[in-house]
Amino acid sequence: MVSNYDLIIIGGGPAGLSAAIYGGRAKLKTLVINKGTIGGLADTTREIVNYPGYIQVSGPDLMKDFRKHAEHFNVEFLKEEVISVDFSHQQKFIKTKKGKELSAKAVIIACGSEPRILNIPGEKTLRGSGVAYCATCDAEFFEGEDVVVVGSGDQAIEEGMYITKFARKVTVIVLHDEGILDCNKVSATRAFSNEKMEFMWNSTIEAVLGEENVEGVKIKNLKTGTSSDLACQGVFFFVGMVPSTRFLKDSGLDLDNRGYIPVNESMETNVEGIYAVGDNRVKYLRQVVSAAGDGATAAVAAERYIEELNYFNANVLENDKKVLLLFFNVLVDESLEFSTLLEKIIRENGDDYKLFKVDMATKKTLAGNYNIEEVPAVVVLDKGEEIKRLDCSMDEQKLKSQLF
Repeated sequence: MVSNYDLIIIGGGPAGLSAAIYGGRAKLKTLVINKGTIGGLADTTREIVNYPGYIQVSGPDLMKDFRKHAEHFNVEFLKEEVISVDFSHQQKFIKTKKGKELSAKAVIIACGSEPRILNIPGEKTLRGSGVAYCATCDAEFFEGEDVVVVGSGDQAIEEGMYITKFARKVTVIVLHDEGILDCNKVSATRAFSNEKMEFMWNSTIEAVLGEENVEGVKIKNLKTGTSSDLACQGVFFFVGMVPSTRFLKDSGLDLDNRGYIPVNESMETNVEGIYAVGDNRVKYLRQVVSAAGDGATAAVAAERYIEELNYFNANVLENDKKVLLLFFNVLVDESLEFSTLLEKIIRENGDDYKLFKVDMATKKTLAGNYNIEEVPAVVVLDKGEEIKRLDCSMDEQKLKSQLF
């Protein structure tokens, strides 16, 4: 049995939860599907100091507030993994790993991103046995031990400093010349003054060493070409993120060459009724505050789309009169001229028909549902069923003969 919703949100990070709050408040039947812990990557952040209204708050506490707010508006939550979607129809269909089948009038994709894997020898086999990607999750397991951090961006340096609270020593592997990090200047200054942090410049990691647990790493100096082994008990990789959009590969959604989803200012994708927010979309700033803004924007856009959809169903598919579904394009003069002529004919010849105009530029999915490729085009519907199509001639008498 398929469970039906107005709005389904795939992902329960700050973007998805923000969208859920707005969806629930608009009295849409809203479901959040999340395969992991609610809060996404924000839930693994030990300290947030730049979210408005919170001078200092932990990621988990902030995400608990987000979820509580959404639940206040009767939002439902489902802990599942989405494995396939079908966005080719007016009603959008979603299938989960455990076999649940769900549908919605609109879908917001908020599945976020995940750590980039380098796929070097030992990385996968020792994951969870010394190889880690989240300092907040795993740093405490390396109390008094030596740890290597791979990367030099904001995440790598800030997480590396957090690890020093537990580890005996943290060695950061940096691709660049001495003194050059990719992080912000404040974090760099703090890191250089941290007595527990050391840096290996002009270097890259070739392998993680160890059988059952991490015992060290093989490091290559990019200037000399020489390799050396460094003993350690833990390796944290912070070398970027990749969008969690693999399940969308055959969905019909446009993805860029990295897998991110392009959207417009309303968070709309290339498919009507589908929106993308947060870290899985093409964007400039990836922060909790910008994710929350994405979610709010998408939910408001989705609400308006659903209202239009409901209006279409009630006034076109369920109308007692015959409906002339006119497809036109506001940028094509001939299309506008025909629209004016058809409106005149209907107005002067009684009320046997209801005219419903569809702009091809904004309703591509609807046009596709009726196999409309050129405009103007008119589909005649009776109780939602197509009974004929008009020859869209500018000859007024010819048009009248087809209608009356």
